[in-house]
Amino acid sequence: MKIYTKSGDKGKTSLVGGKRVSKASKRVESYGTLDYLNSWIGRIIAQSKEKHPEIANDLEKIQHLLFDMQTDLASEKGEFYLKVGSSRFLEEKIDLYTNLSEPIKKFILPGGTLLASDTHIARTITRNAERKIVKLLEEEMVNEEILIFINRLSDYFFALAREFNRLENEKDKFYE
Repeated sequence: MKIYTKSGDKGKTSLVGGKRVSKASKRVESYGTLDYLNSWIGRIIAQSKEKHPEIANDLEKIQHLLFDMQTDLASEKGEFYLKVGSSRFLEEKIDLYTNLSEPIKKFILPGGTLLASDTHIARTITRNAERKIVKLLEEEMVNEEILIFINRLSDYFFALAREFNRLENEKDKFYE
């Protein structure tokens, strides 16, 4: 089976159900940004799976949930794959990592270890995806659970970046 179809050669792509839309549509921009995020998470998993297998497993779970969101965003039918309450898993992890870290006294500069730095990049990609999803939601029906999950996900990545630094005895750098 060939992986190229040539059906997108004129700047159109198919949504779930077959409807053709511009590759620059807000819907495609939204799920495309989640695809970018999912790939970046793969990079974090590759770096963390040996030293931090539990975190790598959590990140893989998030990858599956991102695929659910991408499917939701690629469908105009209103059949939702991301289930209500999916963000509770993230909230538990945010609370755990926050409790393990030093209290925040000032803004934290993104950085530290390579894992923490890459996790901060995932946080900013998540915020970018959130903005695109909000723009889409202003015009079209979208599973509202996606916005809740994405909002928690950026907080999760912030807390996880701090946790990666803590695990490697790297101090957060504060904004002066």
